Amino acid sequence: MTELSLSDSKIKSKAFMGQMISIINGGALSLMISIGHKTGLFDIMDGSPPATSDEISKSAKLDERYVREWLSALSCGGILEHDSTAETFFLPPEHAGLLTRRSGPLNLAIPLQMIPLLGEVEEDIVDVFKNGGGVPYDRYPRFQELMAETSNNRFERTLLQQIVPILPVQDELSIGIDVADVGCGSGRALCILGAAFPNSRFVGFDMSIKGIEAAQAEAASLPNVTFEVADASALNQHERFDLVTTFDAIHDQAQPEQVLAGIYEMLKPGGSYLCVEPKASSVLAENLAEPMAPYMYTISTMHCMTVSLAYGGEGLGTAWGHQTATQYISRAGFENIEITGVKDDRSNSYFISRRAK
Repeated sequence: MTELSLSDSKIKSKAFMGQMISIINGGALSLMISIGHKTGLFDIMDGSPPATSDEISKSAKLDERYVREWLSALSCGGILEHDSTAETFFLPPEHAGLLTRRSGPLNLAIPLQMIPLLGEVEEDIVDVFKNGGGVPYDRYPRFQELMAETSNNRFERTLLQQIVPILPVQDELSIGIDVADVGCGSGRALCILGAAFPNSRFVGFDMSIKGIEAAQAEAASLPNVTFEVADASALNQHERFDLVTTFDAIHDQAQPEQVLAGIYEMLKPGGSYLCVEPKASSVLAENLAEPMAPYMYTISTMHCMTVSLAYGGEGLGTAWGHQTATQYISRAGFENIEITGVKDDRSNSYFISRRAK
């Protein structure tokens, strides 16, 4: 190596060391931020003046020693501001807007909970790296709960205000139509729609018994909303619905094309399909500059792809991308596929299509 190339190598090595230290600190802070969300500490500090660890812990009804260590970690990470003279801690309003429950779908503390959750299956993932196969859904007992919180935040802010207006059937919802949500989870989307459009009828399908039980409990006062335990690949519904929706439910299916074909069969001629999937390109090079791409591929490796492979599936992965998604939707028979989005859901693409009349 020349003297210049040695110097360049040292600069590159030093820069990479800085990057690695940042990753280590970021990984540690992700745990602290997740705890801050779960304990309500960010919400307690939101809009409050600078306070001591004792004052904050009393307001939150939490153990002071743990709160003090948590405050120290987030102060060192630049999440909180610390006054060493007064020994107080402060959550800046600019940070609170991305960390508190009032932030809705902009609350970044919610997706950060995925990091400790996925850490629980790290050894399983290492095993399938060596031996192939996948990690089944039942190895993620908290996943349904986290996804419910994530989607509920999105639905509360966007469903009626931003998603319904882009649907071809928005006017018919008030008159009365039949709607299905495949992979409905805990059913929040249909409960919101059912309350807003009492003349329409809504049915949710999901393979999770726990999710359907939660959905049925929430829909107890809504006579136009029902839920059924069902495998998305074997729905066997024939020309029953005017609109079918799926929210982040296709890419991790074992047989996505079979599911899409079933959805096509569910629709009445001329019926509409809304398919919401992670916003990505099918070409890796086009995702390299995306700020959340490393997170997306990590989620794919440790959940979406491996769950599909566990059941002998395709393992499309989270970043299957709009090109592949469009091909799959088209092969199922859908026409006039439009790709759009909504303002307060920056992480997803919205595919709107129709069954032929």
